[in-house]
Amino acid sequence: MSDELFFWQERELAEAAIDSDRADSADGPVDAANVDAANTVDADGPAVPPDVVDDGATENLDVDAIQVDGALRDRLQLCLLPGLGPRSLCVLLDEFGSAGNVLRADKASLQQVSGIGPKLAHTIHTATDHIDVDAVLSWCHRQNVRIVQPDGAGYPAALDELDDTPPILFCRGLVRAADRLAVAIVGTRHATPYGLQQTRRLARDLASASVTIVSGLARGIDTAAHRAALEVGGRTMAFLGGGLGQMYPPENGPLADEIAASGAVISEYAPMSKPRGGMFPQRNRLIAAAGLATLVIEAPERSGSLITARLASEMGRGVGALPGPVNSRASQGCHRLIRDGGTLVTNADDVLELLGPLSQPISRGEESQVNLDDREIRNGREVTLNEVERAVLDRISPTGTALDEVTVGCEMSSARVSAIVSVLEMKRLVRRLSSQYVARV
Repeated sequence: MSDELFFWQERELAEAAIDSDRADSADGPVDAANVDAANTVDADGPAVPPDVVDDGATENLDVDAIQVDGALRDRLQLCLLPGLGPRSLCVLLDEFGSAGNVLRADKASLQQVSGIGPKLAHTIHTATDHIDVDAVLSWCHRQNVRIVQPDGAGYPAALDELDDTPPILFCRGLVRAADRLAVAIVGTRHATPYGLQQTRRLARDLASASVTIVSGLARGIDTAAHRAALEVGGRTMAFLGGGLGQMYPPENGPLADEIAASGAVISEYAPMSKPRGGMFPQRNRLIAAAGLATLVIEAPERSGSLITARLASEMGRGVGALPGPVNSRASQGCHRLIRDGGTLVTNADDVLELLGPLSQPISRGEESQVNLDDREIRNGREVTLNEVERAVLDRISPTGTALDEVTVGCEMSSARVSAIVSVLEMKRLVRRLSSQYVARV
């Protein structure tokens, strides 16, 4: 990605109005080094508005009845302060050990932390003047929104790999362990009929194979990907560029309700934070991190989707792109990505190839309506296996297994086992050690 392209996108983002059609999860440009800066302003210009909930949010609700751990209350108080981005929050928490320690620290100690100047130190020192934690808790209680933290139940484990892991997330629905087997699908908000058709096809096929679909709930490609996963009873996760109480685009509110019922809708922003320009590119890093691979479908040459793909690549994720008509402006970014080393993708098997061997086995569990298989997945390509192929693979150990032993264990003929092993070899799931021994890759 050239510097010229990045600065063009930076100017475009600065000029774009969030209320217009220019906001989109995939087309919001981002640079990993500037993610925190996009959300960080001084105390007089909050990135997260202090009016985090609407007037009367606590009406008819006994806030004292909401049982909240004191450490979580402190973390909310700190993380929702205006001017503090995720990178600064991570530095503060690492330096002081807990949100409570940060809030109780004196201004001089706070200013010794890199990136914390006098204004931010004053904001932290007067935290209760900026954030009404009880109002936030009240809203979350009424809307069935869960507040999750790193290493806690319901927090997407893949986000732990970020340098600026969000200290808190607001979540409607549930994140499950099986959601680690996920693919991010991004693209333009101005999708063509071809792009929408291919998004539905790929997302449906992946969701049917118990792969969770991750996207940003924006118009165009994002919306098509989420809907396709739901149509086949699969799981999907949406990361928002604003608060859960300020749905953008507004017409996707009903879709968000459907996603929350069989997946999760997630935001790192205070519930009533209105979407702003810097929030969308910051959110894109979460989409890139949550998927084991990122698939770009229809992206113009000057597209933030290419930046999302680059972030995924920098995190060691697989990156693929769907080719389109050579004269289609909407596909020029995909063609450029393929030319520069991205994987050309035409079907779900190509996407699963991007996943490769997994660092830790993932149990498919009983999370998906379309597949109740509880076996562990060690390689993305395994989800394409039929029952017979899977039975043979399960009998093969990483250290080596005799074919005769597989034949007896599977109660199949030696010829059939040999043929299936050949198929597994082509899928690079096993390797032959000799004519009679084979090992799982």
